Amino acid sequence: MITLMNDLPDHVIGFTASARITAEDYEKILIPAVEAKLKVHDKISILYCLGKDFESFSAGAIWDDTKLGMIHLLSWDKAAVVTDVGWIRNATRLFSALLPCYTKTFSEKDLAEAKKWVSQ
Repeated sequence: MITLMNDLPDHVIGFTASARITAEDYEKILIPAVEAKLKVHDKISILYCLGKDFESFSAGAIWDDTKLGMIHLLSWDKAAVVTDVGWIRNATRLFSALLPCYTKTFSEKDLAEAKKWVSQ
């Protein structure tokens, strides 16, 4: 499940992921929210928090994430990933070299720092 964060500046969009993330989560929540922000801002920043109760991504969710990132490749200013899930942290670090935006990972205990960084 994906839920929107509401306590961020207008140019920043934040999501909290829990349990299993599906294509439906992307298609009903994440993608429309990103598209709405991009109607107002040329570039946006994203904060993605995957907590202890995060389980996995479905194949459809991974595909939707990839498509969204590629369609809006030059629309990202910063991407902050907050998680203590090792493989997510490693994948973020690996793929950040391929992204044309600033990307940084944070531990769950550093959520406030992540919000500050992605908002600047």
